[in-house]
Amino acid sequence: MSKKKALCLGLITQGSLSSGLEMRLDPKSSVEDLRVGRFVVIEGRTNRFFSMLTDVTLSTSSPQVLNFPPQSDNFLLDVLAGGATYGSVKLQPMLMLENSNGNQELRPVKTIPSHFSPVFEATEEDFSLVFGKEDKNNSADFHFNVGQPLNMDIPVCLNLGKFIERSNGIFGKSGTGKSFLTRIFLSGIIKKDLASMLIFDMHNEYGWQAMSENKSQPRVKGLKQLFADDVVVYSLDSESSRARGLPDARELYISYDQIEIEDLELLKAELSLTEVTLENAYIIREKLGSNWIANLLAMTGEEIEEFTEIHKGHPTAIKTLQRRLNTIVQKTSYLKPEPGRNYVSEILQQIQAGKHVVLEFGRQNNMLSYMLATNIITRRLHANYVRLSEKHLADPENTQAPRKLMIVIEEAHKFLSPQLAKQTIFGIIAREMRKYFVTLLIVDQRPSGIDPEILSQLGTRVTALLNDDRDIDAVFTGVSGSQTLRTVLSQLDPKQQALVLGYAVPMPVVIRTRAFNSNFYREMSGQEQIEQGTKAANAMIELFGQSNS
Repeated sequence: MSKKKALCLGLITQGSLSSGLEMRLDPKSSVEDLRVGRFVVIEGRTNRFFSMLTDVTLSTSSPQVLNFPPQSDNFLLDVLAGGATYGSVKLQPMLMLENSNGNQELRPVKTIPSHFSPVFEATEEDFSLVFGKEDKNNSADFHFNVGQPLNMDIPVCLNLGKFIERSNGIFGKSGTGKSFLTRIFLSGIIKKDLASMLIFDMHNEYGWQAMSENKSQPRVKGLKQLFADDVVVYSLDSESSRARGLPDARELYISYDQIEIEDLELLKAELSLTEVTLENAYIIREKLGSNWIANLLAMTGEEIEEFTEIHKGHPTAIKTLQRRLNTIVQKTSYLKPEPGRNYVSEILQQIQAGKHVVLEFGRQNNMLSYMLATNIITRRLHANYVRLSEKHLADPENTQAPRKLMIVIEEAHKFLSPQLAKQTIFGIIAREMRKYFVTLLIVDQRPSGIDPEILSQLGTRVTALLNDDRDIDAVFTGVSGSQTLRTVLSQLDPKQQALVLGYAVPMPVVIRTRAFNSNFYREMSGQEQIEQGTKAANAMIELFGQSNS
């Protein structure tokens, strides 16, 4: 590929494979035009190196120049620029390609370019070569446009086929647009029909519509508006869903007997439960059977005393457990003694039919309610997936594999903290590496609260701006050469910028995320292809008419 049309930024002067390379900026280029995270190409003698700009420094050929600064003398400033004063740029090579290699195979960087190798601004062809190009007319193409480079208006694609193979994370501090990022990724997966999704929508942002900070567009469409019947919305607060304009939200209730003691263990901090109280819960469960919660809630203090005399246990601990269960029932209106239907089985049927399920919490969006419902539903779905997967593995020729499922959870650190990750169902799913066709998409503003072992298992990480050093460290858990990327991440704009790295992209890249607007809606709904087809047909008709005349 010829680089004559690309802008030459400078020449490589020194560096190493481990610490990166240094480029002397060309005098014709301004240091103020450079942005950390920019994608550039180094033309070595036998290899091309696809690299990321990680730092910019002001340098001089002699320290004496700084002793007598020219101040406002523009002529002297121009004389010094590029000679006595110049810009030094740190570059980190990420991929390399042999110039003589006809099959265009990208490989990990194993060497560095020679002295004075020229550095060019990446072109659209370079981005297509590295990140692929989306073919909207090919259903087998899994590349999906997620944004643009910092300095160009061309698409940067991510391979959604690889994205769904592993659990992934979307991170960023509050207000950086994590929900918009998540909607873009989820829309791509639905559009390309790569997996079903179960979205635990704590803040009611994914179903019908969501609020936007854009005054000209105060509300944006949710997945139900974009994909209609492909998305099914269940609600734990149907009155709230109807009030927000969702016409056909389905009610969902959970029965008392679906609550396991493991669910209560997850809520230890929220309910101030002690180990003694939980130990007594096992005694109650063993003696009262599957309907133990309803029976315990109906017991009087005297009956509890009698129970402990017969079956052992501690009366004070059991009374405490009873009060805590009453708290749960009072705060979670979706809990019923006998709902009459198995809603979890309904959700499983929707998923296996290729639908995508959004579970809205409405006004039931307190942390207690959110953690209880997500844990109960996910644990039962996972058990069904294990059963279906093992059945398929035992007889793959005569049984169908379960449809791939991605579970989306917010506030993930509440489920995946170091204290809970090994025992919660979400920790189990994250460590299974899609063994049973189920993965996670965790959305969180505090990645430092997530168990490092879980973070190291994530395939792809999409990270908006983070300020806390602990959160930045957590994002790069298990990532080699992360020190150079820390600077890149800390310099992101507070909105509509993200660092994408991991399994679904060949190399880390900083993007300006796609606008979630009418153009995006048309593409997701297929209207864009219809309009293009109509234009092409009209052009053919016009051409045919001209040829006849």
